[in-house]
Amino acid sequence: MRRNYNFAFLDEGSKREIRRAILKGVAIPGYQVPFASREMPIGRGWGTGGLQITLSCIGPDDVLKVIDQGSDASVNAVSIRGLVQQTTGVDTTTRTEEATLVQSRHRIPERRLRRDQLLVLQVPMPEPLRTYEARESVTKRLHAEAEYTGAYLELFEQVVRYGTTTTGADHPVMVGGRYVMAPSPIPRFDNHKLDDADNLTLLGAGREKKIYAVPPHTRVESLAFEDHPFVTEEFDGASCCLCGATDTYLTQTTDPATGESVWMCSDTDACSQRLERARLATGQKGGDAR
Repeated sequence: MRRNYNFAFLDEGSKREIRRAILKGVAIPGYQVPFASREMPIGRGWGTGGLQITLSCIGPDDVLKVIDQGSDASVNAVSIRGLVQQTTGVDTTTRTEEATLVQSRHRIPERRLRRDQLLVLQVPMPEPLRTYEARESVTKRLHAEAEYTGAYLELFEQVVRYGTTTTGADHPVMVGGRYVMAPSPIPRFDNHKLDDADNLTLLGAGREKKIYAVPPHTRVESLAFEDHPFVTEEFDGASCCLCGATDTYLTQTTDPATGESVWMCSDTDACSQRLERARLATGQKGGDAR
C-alpha cells in the first residue's frame, strides 16, 4: 500500500524542513522552534505535530511503538500506528524495549528509554506562558528575557488558594536552567523521566506550528518553591488490579465483571510484562498455578 505514497507520506522537502527545525530545537533545549506545519490526514489537535516529527525521522529499519495515555490499543494510537506503518512498511511493536521510535500522547513509558531510542510527544499547547499572556509577541519577549515571574505567580496563586499546586498535567519545567517549557500533557508523575534521560525527546505541536526538544542528559526541573516542593500524584496505597504494582502511574476504571471501581496501570505494556514475569516465576516454583 505504501507504494501509493512517498515514503513516510510527506514529501522529501517537507521532511528536510522539519528536520532542520528539530536540529535547532536540539541545539537550544526547551526553545520553541516555529515550522511550517503540513496538512495531515488526521484532525489538528489529534497528534499532527508528533506525527510529522515521526514521519520525518523514521527510516526503513526502525521499529515503531505508538501509545495514547499509556495504551497501545486506543483509537489515537491505533490510527497513527496504522498510518505510519502503511506509508513506510516499518515493523511495529507494543513492547517498549523493542522500539527504536516511540510516539506518545499524555504518557512517557514506565521503562527507562535507551540512548538509541527516540521519544516523540504529541503537544496540543506548547506555550507554557499562554494561560496568562495571550499575545505571541509578548511570550516570545518573555522567553528571550527569561522573565518567568508570571509562571511562578500562577503556581503561587494555586498554593495560596489550595495549599499546593493543582496542575494535574503539563506542569511547567525549566530546561537546562534557561527555558521554561510545557512538557506536553504528561502527568506530574512523568516529569522526572525527562531529567537526565538517556534518550532524545522531541515534542511537536501541529496546530500551533512549534517543535522543541530535550536532548539526552539535559537538566529538567519542575517549577516549584523551596517551602512548597514539587510533588507527584499519589494513589493512597492503591495497586493495579492486574499486576499488583504500586510504584507506577495508575488510572481508575470500572471492572466490567463486578461494576466496582478499580485501579489499573496506565502503561499496558509494563503491566503485561509484570504479569508475564509473575506467571514464569509461578511456573518455575510450582508449575501451573491452577
